[in-house]
Amino acid sequence: MADGNRSESVVVEGKATPRGAFPHVKVLGDLVFVSGTSSRRPDNSFAGVKVDDLGVVDLDIREQTRAVIENIGDLLASVGAGLDDLVQVTTYLVSMNDFGGYNEVWAEFFDHTGPTRTTVAVHQLPHPHLLIEIQAVASRPTDQPA
Repeated sequence: MADGNRSESVVVEGKATPRGAFPHVKVLGDLVFVSGTSSRRPDNSFAGVKVDDLGVVDLDIREQTRAVIENIGDLLASVGAGLDDLVQVTTYLVSMNDFGGYNEVWAEFFDHTGPTRTTVAVHQLPHPHLLIEIQAVASRPTDQPA
């Protein structure tokens, strides 16, 4: 377990490998910092993406949002925390036209007692099929092992 002066960086086995030199999660004391997380699966496909035989792409913000939140839950679980431990979330949407669908799925997981949240529109994310990315901070219960 990380103490107040040491940090622990974790790349979680079985999750999509980070596309750069950074961890999925960094733990410092009881704080857990989750790197920007998308709907990318370990095989590098994306939840919420359908491509037909003609190459027409259909992107689903609801499915992507659900997958992102579930991925964050898995990352937190790897260090003894969970979605209930989230204290702050920053969400990046490629289009604010997706805000309604994102908000709808958010409400499946959280209510007004959930984490604080900021949502911003960005020009693009690291892959053209991504509509959403979320980074988060959690406070791990002090009685949980690393």
